[in-house]
Amino acid sequence: MIDAVVRIRPVVFTVKQRDAVRERVLALAQNDKRVVAGAAVGSLALGGGDRHSDLDLTFAVADKVPIAEVLDDWTRTLRDELDALHLVDLERGPTTYRVFLLKDLLQFDLSLTPAARFAPAGPRFRLLFGKTAEAHGNAAQAPTAPDLFGWGVIYALHVRACIERGRVWQAEHYIGAVRDHALSLACLRLGVPAVQARGYDDLPADVLSGFEGTRVTSLDPQPLRSALAAAVRALLREGEAGGVPIADEVAKRLAELG
Repeated sequence: MIDAVVRIRPVVFTVKQRDAVRERVLALAQNDKRVVAGAAVGSLALGGGDRHSDLDLTFAVADKVPIAEVLDDWTRTLRDELDALHLVDLERGPTTYRVFLLKDLLQFDLSLTPAARFAPAGPRFRLLFGKTAEAHGNAAQAPTAPDLFGWGVIYALHVRACIERGRVWQAEHYIGAVRDHALSLACLRLGVPAVQARGYDDLPADVLSGFEGTRVTSLDPQPLRSALAAAVRALLREGEAGGVPIADEVAKRLAELG
C-alpha cells in the first residue's frame, strides 16, 4: 500500500464532489442549534481558486458551548458519512482548526470560533449566514521584513553547525528555510502574499533568477555550502532591498558564508 503513494493520480476530486461536501457541511451547520454563523474562507471565498483548491469553512459556536464538543460531534458525522480522516488540529487565538482528508484527496479545513470572537481573520472571508462579532484582533500577524531577515540569518548559522557536525539532512532543511525567508522578503517587498509560499510563483522572473543555486543538489559538504552561500546572498540582497536596518552589518559578519 505504501508503494502506491508514488503512483498518486494526477486527477483527484472533482469540483462537483467538492461542492457536494460543502453543501453537506453547511446543512450540518444550519441544523445544529449550537452553530450561529458560518463563512467561506480561503481561496474559494471570493470567487477565486480553481479545481485544485481545497475546501475551507469556518463557523461560530454559541458562547458557553465547548468548541471541542461540536468538533468531536462533527468529526464523527464526517467520518461516518464522508469517510473523512482527521489529520491535525491547530489552535490560533480563539479559533480551533481541524483538517480532514476525504476521498479522492480532497482536503477540508474546518474551523470553529466562539460567537463573541467570530470575525474575519483576513481578507478572504465571505459570510454565508448569521453575523460576525466586532473584530478583536483575530487577524494573523503579518510578517515583517526585520523578522523574516532575522530568522533567515539564524537558520544560516544553524546550517554551518549542521554541516560541521555531519548532520547533512538537517543542513538541507535549514538551507531551504534560509531560501524561504529570502523569498518571503521578496514577496513582502513586491506586495504579493508573503506566507506559506503563496506568492513565490507571482514574483518576477528577474527576482526568481536571483535564487538560482539555492537548491541543494547533493548532501556532500561542498554542494551544501554552495547552496547555503547562494541562499545567504539572496537573503542579504532582499534584506537590503527591503530596508532592513541591520542588513549591511549582518552582511559583513556573514561574509565568510557568501
